[in-house]
Amino acid sequence: MKKPNKELTVNQQIKRRTFISFGLFGVYAAGAYGAWRWLYKSPEETAGITAGARKPLRRALNKTEIFFRRLTFNENHLVKTYPKEMAAKIIRHNSDIGSEGKLPPENWKLQVKKINGETLQISLDEIRALPKTEITYDFKCVEGWDQIQHWAGVKFSDFIAHYKLDTEAKLQYVGLETPDKQYYVGIDMPSAMHPQTLLAYQMNDVLLSGNHGQPLRLIIPVKYGIKNLKRIGTMTFSNTRPRDYWAEQGYDYFSGL
Repeated sequence: MKKPNKELTVNQQIKRRTFISFGLFGVYAAGAYGAWRWLYKSPEETAGITAGARKPLRRALNKTEIFFRRLTFNENHLVKTYPKEMAAKIIRHNSDIGSEGKLPPENWKLQVKKINGETLQISLDEIRALPKTEITYDFKCVEGWDQIQHWAGVKFSDFIAHYKLDTEAKLQYVGLETPDKQYYVGIDMPSAMHPQTLLAYQMNDVLLSGNHGQPLRLIIPVKYGIKNLKRIGTMTFSNTRPRDYWAEQGYDYFSGL
């Protein structure tokens, strides 16, 4: 009796496994393509506080926000910090929407709109009189770049406590806008009250320049750069999402890290 060709048997096994592998890959690829086509053809969300995304994608983003807010985000979730000397000497600058040119501190006041209708008018000198906090961390942009940066200002939570905004802080969101209202963000209150969130007035130990939000900006390390509003003009509080510049362009409203 003729003995089987072991080499042929091995080759057959290799071919069989290769065929199965390519078959499975084809099935997965077809499934992925089908899912992409389904998402591509699905209707866009109704324009409002958010816009520009397909309805299924926006639902997924909203559910992701709920997951992070309820299950993973808390004040013990701290962004990694670095020695001050590791901070970049030249801070990267992306956009001037709402913060073009210079705005001398003497020509500016922060308007804080309380829920009782009262509006506080707060100068930079008054803000600088509060306890100062510094942070050196890795600033991250949705474009994919990051940079270790050094900022200083007052903790948002200290600001809230000093101006007795405890009732406002019980609401779900804080809205921030530039003085010209061209740029605006909505921040969930737990992120705003996070111990690393600052109302910053210094960068690398000097007062902010026009390019970086003079005279006061938000530094919120638990969010991507699009939420770090430059040149804060007004602050509001609500239980509904405030308008948000990039969420209106289709980006994730939460934009957390």
